[in-house]
This record gives sequence, structure tokens and C-alpha cells, in this order.
Amino acid sequence: MTQRTQSRSGGRSARRAARAAPLATHLRPIRPGMEGGRYAPLTPAEMDRIHATALDALEQIGLADAPPSGIEHLTRVGAILGEDGRIRFPRALIEDTIARANRAVTLMGRDPAHDLQLSGNRVHYGTAGAAVHLVEIDGSSYRECGVQDLHDAARIADTLENIHFLQRPMVCRDITDNLEMDLNSIYACCAGTTKHIGVSFTEPDFVKHGVEMLHMIAGGEDKWRERPFVSNTNCFVVPPLKFATESCEVMEECIKAGMPVLLLSAGMAGATAPSTIAGAIVQAVSECLAGLVYVNAVKPGHPAVFGTWPFGLDLRTGAMTGGSGEQALLTAGCAQMHKYYDLPGGAAAGIADSKLPDMQAGWEQMCSNVMAGLSGLNMVYEAAGMHASLLGFCHESLILGNDLIGQALRCVRGIEINDETLALEQIREVCIGGPGHYLGTEQTLGRMQQDHVYPEFGDRTSPKEWDELGKPDLIEKATARKNAILAEHSAARFDPRLDADIRARFNIHLPA
Repeated sequence: MTQRTQSRSGGRSARRAARAAPLATHLRPIRPGMEGGRYAPLTPAEMDRIHATALDALEQIGLADAPPSGIEHLTRVGAILGEDGRIRFPRALIEDTIARANRAVTLMGRDPAHDLQLSGNRVHYGTAGAAVHLVEIDGSSYRECGVQDLHDAARIADTLENIHFLQRPMVCRDITDNLEMDLNSIYACCAGTTKHIGVSFTEPDFVKHGVEMLHMIAGGEDKWRERPFVSNTNCFVVPPLKFATESCEVMEECIKAGMPVLLLSAGMAGATAPSTIAGAIVQAVSECLAGLVYVNAVKPGHPAVFGTWPFGLDLRTGAMTGGSGEQALLTAGCAQMHKYYDLPGGAAAGIADSKLPDMQAGWEQMCSNVMAGLSGLNMVYEAAGMHASLLGFCHESLILGNDLIGQALRCVRGIEINDETLALEQIREVCIGGPGHYLGTEQTLGRMQQDHVYPEFGDRTSPKEWDELGKPDLIEKATARKNAILAEHSAARFDPRLDADIRARFNIHLPA
């Protein structure tokens, strides 16, 4: 009894100080790379059937429109070029490629603290997309987005703990020259965040210029190849079952340059993919398996992410349904197939069809983000900020998405069962001669940071407190946070001498 009293006396202020200090990474309630995988909409037998059907599609139907270089690479490893121009893939070729492919990929950040370990059911959330508009909260309007908006998104994402990577979410619509747009996209993202970045290239010849800039940022080609902190987001297919000729040539150049590749298949269920969830998954898996053969034919073992991204479609109107339950199931099913093959994979979730960060956006973004995480998806792309079925990006929504993903990650973490969490002795102490409640107990205070995720912007006050605080508005709070972030210098900004060298070599549109 004396021992217990001593441990409690004088300890409250110390506990408060400890709670105010940042938790060590391994003690945080949520963190990058947490293990999901407990949600499984497909049975083992159903995954077997999807796999067998994908093999049939690749062997019997194949893919059209491979570039001459792709035909050379693919036929050299055993693919068959038919008289109809389609490349067909024997079962043994696919199965051998799966067996030899990487089981784990590390997507690196410029800061090693942001490295992403892709394997098993490890879950990471981030941005993606090619939105052509920025959502202006003030006035509830849309306008074309530019390079400054992209840079601002990178700067905001750099400060958000639950945004683990930045794949370029917007197109620089204010830069008309495609080469300059590609180069400025790299600059804007890299100058805004030290997290892993994903970018695209419009033409194969543009890759060498982009890689030259990356060599400068990394401090030399050797340092870049040692730690490639930018990957190529590559739409290597035009569904259904056609190679995107120029994108494949871009992919080959990126592989030669040592850049990891996201093999992205984005069919629209009911338009460019079968309307059924199972059929859309089959086609996406088929296309990505063909892409995996392609990558490993160019360079065996090159890091690639199995990017099955089928999207839903409202068959009444033809509108995309990124925020639907069907989309959530598509993504979760794809995640299961990644695990079936034991390959690092990614898919889309967190998309809102809603035009603004409102209640509709909330249910749409949370539904697919939670299901993606629970299914163990390695890379959850487009998880925050995306509106209007990928046409619009919103900085405030990106900030609010950090809170939303925090709650999704808490669901991914699940329920720990051990002697401490089952709490029998705690129940005994409280109920037999104790206070009759758990408020203020050592166990409650000791675990309040480790077990619970506290939203930064979500309001949990009573109506009376909310009124006394002036009825704070969620969007206004997010706007204030955005302005505060953008008022400070970017922590990822380049050394002035390096920045001057980049600007002397390339036409950078962002002001110095």
C-alpha cells in the first residue's frame, strides 16, 4: 500500500509533462506502415478464380499497342506476338514473373525518416491524382490550378503526420509547355516536402531532363541511385487491355534511370472495364500482371508497385463514383489480390464526388479509406484532398483529411488483447474498495496517448462550450491552419546555392 502511494504522490505534474511531449514513434497510437489485412471481402477460393481468369485473359486475349521496344523486351522473355498485333502471355511466364518479383519495396523520402516499407499488410496513406481545378473554399468556387497551388499542397502535406507520401495531386495548368510543366512539377513537390514523391512524364524524352534535376537535388547521380526519392506514376495501359504506347516508353526510360515505377491500371467499371466488381478486378489484375512482366523484362527486380486502380461509374449518368461503396469494395478486393501474390501494391481510396468538404465528402472519404486500410493496402492513393471525382483538389480538405485518416488508422490498428489491455486487475482495484470509476487511474492516464487518437480539428465540445467558444467552424479552422503553414518557410526548401543552380539550368516558374 505504501509503495502504491509513493508512486502516485508528486507524479501528476510529471505525467502531464510527459503527455505534452511527443511520443516515441513506437508508442504512438498510429504511425506509417501499420498492419492491416483483417478485412477480407474475397474468400481464398474467390481469389483463386480471379487469378485463373486473369491468366486466361492474358493467355487468350493479351494486350495490344505495345511499342516496338516493349515487343522486343516481352517476346525475349517468352511473351507471344500474334498476327493481330496483340501480345499474349503464357501462364508459365506470368507465374515465373510473380515468383521472381520483389516481395518488398522501399519508397524513399529525401529525409530517411519518411521511408516507406511496402510489404505484407503495411498501410500508408497519401495524395495522388491529376486535378485540373483548385477548390476555393472562400466563395465555394473552382478555378484552374497552377504550380503555386501544387507547391502549397506539398508544403501542407509535409506538415501532416498522417499523409505519408505526396504523389502529385494537381496539374500545373498555368504552364503550357509540357516539358516545363513536368520539370516544374518535380521542383514544386521536392521544394515543398521531404516525403516520397510521385510524378509523371508527358514524353519519353522528358525523363532525362527530370532525372538531371533530381541528380542535382540528390547531390549526384550516385546519391540519387542509392536513394531515389521520386517514383514514376505510369498509366502504362489504356483499358481495356491495351498498352499506352508512349507511357510504356516513358516507363522504360524511368527504369533505366533507377526510378521506382507505379504500374497504374485505371479502368472505369461499366465503360473501360466490366461493370461488375469482380470483372473490373480481373481486368485490373490482368493489366498489372502484364506490366509486371514488362518491368522485369526491362530490368529484373526493378522496384514496382502493383497499381490496380479500377474506378466505379454511375451507370445512370456516366459520372464517376469515387466515393461510393462499390469503389470501396473495388479497392479492398484489389488489396486482397496484392496479398494473394505477395506483391507491394496500391489503389485509390478517399475520393469525394462531393464538390466541397461537406458531410457528403466526409462519408465518401471515410468509407473507402477505412476499408482500404483494413484490407492491408500498402499504398492508399488519393486519400485526402480530392473532390468532384478527381477534378478538384482542396488544400483545406487535405488538412481535414489528416484528421480523417488518423481515425482510419486507428481502425487499422485494431484491438490489442493481452493481460494489460484485458484489465482484470484494474477492474478489481476499481470495484473492490476503489473509487468505482476509471478516471484518473494510473492505467487510464498511462495509456491515454498510446491508445487514443485525438483529432486536431474535430469538435468534441458540448453544445454549451461550443457556443461559448464562438461556434468554431471546421472549414474556417482548416483555412487558418493552411494560412499558418504557408506563412512559414518550407522546411524542405533547397539550399540557396542549389536553388540558384537549378534555376540557372531550368525555367522554374515559382518565384524565388
